[in-house]
Amino acid sequence: MPRGGLREKILGPVARLTPARKAFRLAEDYLLLTSGSLIVAAGVVMFLTPNRVVSAGVTGVAMLLNYTWSWPVGLTNLVLNVPLLVAGVKWGGGWRTLFRTIYAVVVMSVGIDLLASLLPAVKGDPLIYTLFGGLVDGFGIGLVLRARGTTGGTDIVAQLLYKYRRIPFGQVFLWSNTLILLAAIPVVGLVPVLYALIVNYISSRVLDTVVEGLGYARSVLVVSDKLDEIKEAILSEVNRGVTVLEATGGYSRERRPVLYVVVSRSQVAAVKRLIADMDPKAFVVVSEAHEVLGEGFKPVKE
Repeated sequence: MPRGGLREKILGPVARLTPARKAFRLAEDYLLLTSGSLIVAAGVVMFLTPNRVVSAGVTGVAMLLNYTWSWPVGLTNLVLNVPLLVAGVKWGGGWRTLFRTIYAVVVMSVGIDLLASLLPAVKGDPLIYTLFGGLVDGFGIGLVLRARGTTGGTDIVAQLLYKYRRIPFGQVFLWSNTLILLAAIPVVGLVPVLYALIVNYISSRVLDTVVEGLGYARSVLVVSDKLDEIKEAILSEVNRGVTVLEATGGYSRERRPVLYVVVSRSQVAAVKRLIADMDPKAFVVVSEAHEVLGEGFKPVKE
């Protein structure tokens, strides 16, 4: 089979995207990259730099240099990212992989210096600038990640260390950000560094929400001797689809069906009440579903 035919067979409709659809997806991604990078820049200008709160990663290093020698944060961030971007291009997968990251870094860096004279600085109440600084930062980075880009810096270092040394991403981010924040203590003092920890925590939570979804749905697994009755009750009273899975007990080695259903957060109480009424001895697991696509929820799209 020709290579094109094999690709068509494996990828199906994805391989048959029209040029117009491809162009729309590309434009959509770059709109997210641009808006996300500018939002991060706005957060740095409005909430972090005026209060000497250090961001994570290379941007945090640029902010330290700004506090120490008044170097412009955006230009310094861009210069510090250049060797990392070159390393990423050479050893991390080539231009195609890193072009979106280069674009996001340039837009963010230029945006920081341009917006510094346009946006007001929010000072005063630490609760305000730490809360909104984290929200804005996480939201912006989340948009960049949704468009399959990164904001550069330690992201590139993490990718290279994982590729060649198999060091987990989390460890790289933890140690690099810890070193940056420790280096910031003599420059800005202990209290702003503690505020920076709050900002980074809020940012990470918001980032996860933007990338993975709001977690408005819940998945429910049910093991019960009255599975048929519970299934019919959920279908008729909760009006949700139900999937029956075949499972084997790890200890008993008995084969038995397990019920799987995804419901909205507001329907969890109704489902648990139905199960309790029919089988108080049932084993039930309720988990958060970050994003649910398909019938009854959001439409499936990239």
